[in-house]
Amino acid sequence: MDKGRFGVPAGVRDWAIALGVAALLVGTELSEEHPGTDPDVLGYALLAAGGLALAARRRAPLSVLAVTGLSAVGYQAAGFDVLSVPYLVAVYGAVRAGHRGLTVAASVSLLVVLPLTALVFRDGPAREAFAQARNVLEIAWLIAAFAAGEALRQAERRADEAERTREETARRRADEERLHIARELHDSLTHQISIIKVQSEVAVHVARRRGEQIPEALLAIQEAGREATRELRATLEALRDDDTTPPRGLDHVPELVEQASRAGLEVTLTIQGQRTDVPAAVGRTAYRIVQESLTNIARHASAATASIRIDYRADSLAIQIDDDGKGTPDRLPTPGLGLLGMQERVTALGGQLRAQPRSEHGFTVQAKLPVERAS
Repeated sequence: MDKGRFGVPAGVRDWAIALGVAALLVGTELSEEHPGTDPDVLGYALLAAGGLALAARRRAPLSVLAVTGLSAVGYQAAGFDVLSVPYLVAVYGAVRAGHRGLTVAASVSLLVVLPLTALVFRDGPAREAFAQARNVLEIAWLIAAFAAGEALRQAERRADEAERTREETARRRADEERLHIARELHDSLTHQISIIKVQSEVAVHVARRRGEQIPEALLAIQEAGREATRELRATLEALRDDDTTPPRGLDHVPELVEQASRAGLEVTLTIQGQRTDVPAAVGRTAYRIVQESLTNIARHASAATASIRIDYRADSLAIQIDDDGKGTPDRLPTPGLGLLGMQERVTALGGQLRAQPRSEHGFTVQAKLPVERAS
């Protein structure tokens, strides 16, 4: 629920204003009641109804405009000459919501109907009837309410535009910085790591051809070079994955399953819940989680099968990837860049990630990504 500066919900504020206006109108008319006259219950009810209708001015500004206008005509016919404060507030709310044309048409119509109502239901000369109608709706107050609503609408529009511009600028700077980092990593690390990898593989190859025993340190350097190359390639790919390239999301998960199946891994994909559109950031993160999980299974798990389950829930998207590899509860994996990258993506969306060995054997990755639904 929307809250204001002091943390008061908008609905509470609207009801407070509605009750205050209704009490003001009824109290004003009661203070002007002449002794010996019978109170007009219908007129007081219309006064109260016009004020209480303001409680819905945010949700239905045009309906409130109509109700307050009709109530003003009603208590004008009942003989009450109270300024229609509810209609002025309704004009302000309708203009702020962007309904300028309809508000002008309704106000002009009301300015015509009020004098006619006074002529029909009041005794006396026409000049007195027009004066009584003017007491119910002053043109100056009407113009002020219209101007206030338009001024606030323009201010909110400019604020939204400024916020959108700031977000676009920040996103553009982040993309530029990400590409800059990618270029720096490529220029500074790729060449050096490639040299280490090639030199270690050549040394291992030469030692094997000569029949010499290969030192464990050399084998470790060779494996580290291969792993560093793969991780660096994945990091560069992630850094270059910006909005200028076609986004990868949940619709592309079957492609990952097909690729893993061609590589010899038996993968099953299960989709549960009512499939709905999710924010692009959630879709990209889900795709990366599945991609990185299948990559880790292929590299490290020595698994024959894997399962992917995507569950569309009311307020979240749940993803679970399981394999039947060599992972066991007593062999906790060392988090690599892949798992760290997944954790960072999930945390940035306010979600939760759990990656650990299964109770029997194999490994599981479970992620829960919050999804904001349009109400």
